[in-house]
Amino acid sequence: MARNLWNRIPWRKLVWLKKINPFRFIKRMDWYIINKFIGTYFYSIILIISISIVFDVNENLAKFTNNHAPLRAIVFDYYTNFVPYFANLFSPLFVFIAVIFFTSKLAGNSEIISMLACGMSFKRLLRPYLISAAFIALLNFYLGSYIIPKGTVVRHDFESLYKNNKKNTSASNIQLMVDKGVVAYISQYDDIRKTGYGFALYKFENKKMVSQMNANVIQYDTISDARYHWKARNYKIRTLKGMREQITSGSEIDTLIQMEPMDLVFSKGQQETFTSPELLRYISKQQQRGSSNVVQYEVEYHKRIASSFASFILTIIGVSLSSRKRKGGMGMYLGIGLALSFTYILLQTVSATFAINADTPPMLAAWIPNILYSFIAYFCYRQAPN
Repeated sequence: MARNLWNRIPWRKLVWLKKINPFRFIKRMDWYIINKFIGTYFYSIILIISISIVFDVNENLAKFTNNHAPLRAIVFDYYTNFVPYFANLFSPLFVFIAVIFFTSKLAGNSEIISMLACGMSFKRLLRPYLISAAFIALLNFYLGSYIIPKGTVVRHDFESLYKNNKKNTSASNIQLMVDKGVVAYISQYDDIRKTGYGFALYKFENKKMVSQMNANVIQYDTISDARYHWKARNYKIRTLKGMREQITSGSEIDTLIQMEPMDLVFSKGQQETFTSPELLRYISKQQQRGSSNVVQYEVEYHKRIASSFASFILTIIGVSLSSRKRKGGMGMYLGIGLALSFTYILLQTVSATFAINADTPPMLAAWIPNILYSFIAYFCYRQAPN
């Protein structure tokens, strides 16, 4: 019965499925290069990150011991999040090393010469490399935008407890616009308890104050399902209606105020703990309030996209430099690759500083390394066939 149904299927009408199959463009030679590229990429990550862990353990072992850090927390809270963070941070370095290493080996074994001698163009040779770079770019973007920020929160909490990297947990004299015509003021805020002291909330209409709320203590409700849920204690509300004034007071009241603890305390590296959608929401909210303290958040958002795109640029440079068979081996190309990769990472840091301190547009600052290296990649690509 099943065989009869199988034979009745009009397979000839399903030929169009082959035409829309993207894998039909990937030949056996392409899979060979893709496997080499991806395999070498992850091998270089494992090798270099393993060395980094050894040095990090040697540097922080005394701190872990003195602060009585549990072994489980060291492994699962710190190093489990340490590895993805630094692997993603130095991904351009690993991409370049992987391309230089295995492409030089292919050229040394005359495999690339054989491919080109069969009529394959250099442009066609780049296809499996760019497919691999696309896979790595998507992986880096997904990890950097959605996975690593959550792990960074856990790692920062561990460092504040066991590495004496104290987080900023308090702020004073906070004033911010929480809504259109609504200004909040907190004299002192404790982020550990999510509690503010000396609170005042002013509401204006047509540049005139229409209401004022004062409270000795205001506390964020962390167990509430709704956002912006605060509890005010020892409060007093003044409502102004022309020449009349109405005063309401009490011991405790639940209220919705469009601010959250993250809006009140700024810690170093806080932008790294937000996923990309959270960054966009935070930037939009702060810009509506007129806050100027969002540049580092904008740079972080654009840097995640630019760093992922760097895989294509550095792949083209790496293939162009190492695809020719030369005497002396691959040592020189590995040196060039390391120099270019570290220069790229240095440019990322310098350009981010320009955006924060020199009023450079955040998007431009994040893409400066890619723009400069695109010219290098184009030059190398044009010279490679010669």
